[in-house]
Amino acid sequence: MLDLASKSSRKLVVLGSGTSTGVPVIGCECAVCQSTDPRNSRTRCSVLVKLPLGNLLIDTSPEMRLQLVREKVGAVQAIAFTHHHADHLFGLDDARMFPKAIGGPVPIFCELETEQTIRTVFHYAFEDRVQGYPAGGVPKIEFERIEPGVPFTVLGQTILPIRLNHGRFQVLGFRIGNLAYCTDVSSIPDESWPLLAGLDVLILDALRHEPHPTHFNITQALATVDRIQPEQTYFTHLSHDLDHAATEATLPPRVALAYDGLTLDF
Repeated sequence: MLDLASKSSRKLVVLGSGTSTGVPVIGCECAVCQSTDPRNSRTRCSVLVKLPLGNLLIDTSPEMRLQLVREKVGAVQAIAFTHHHADHLFGLDDARMFPKAIGGPVPIFCELETEQTIRTVFHYAFEDRVQGYPAGGVPKIEFERIEPGVPFTVLGQTILPIRLNHGRFQVLGFRIGNLAYCTDVSSIPDESWPLLAGLDVLILDALRHEPHPTHFNITQALATVDRIQPEQTYFTHLSHDLDHAATEATLPPRVALAYDGLTLDF
């Protein structure tokens, strides 16, 4: 079961729209964490890009298995990483289910620092003694190095990595045609702004109302939208400070909050 998009369409599925704690937050009794609105239930950030030749997963959140089961995704043909923080990486072990379905190792597109972190955190996948393990025993992956501003091709689709700042860290956003996915952003380098021109859809970090050292808040995200002028924007990486309905009611036209399961054609 490959669960591919149709030959004439591409889809993006927001697998997770939450911040690093997820929502509800463990032990929290705030109104958002206790909400019955399903849009306030947020797993950690990840998206799935359904292309005519297969499924591209961007980041492997700790809930990756639950996210893919929820969306009835049978296999992933490739993975790209924005960066190596735990909430974007720690579901990678469940990628061990994909090689049998796709007939070989899963290609992983990432920067050097992310590769180094994967080789450390998931060291058991690279040890000599795992050779010959049955399918599904450990992740079987192949690294493909990518760089900001240098397009790469995966599953027949050209993708442009875009440098973003995440506090003192540097991460990647990805532009796929006229859609851009930019999570975990606190500022955008000068050289990256032109790469975000002419977008139909922008998915952008907007953690909360108050300022944060490593993420845009709502005010900063809206200022970014004003500068980029995409046709439609969805905010993601949302904390429990943001009630979906109440926050969305304050946003300008063509700006909305993402939610787990949101599906976009592009």
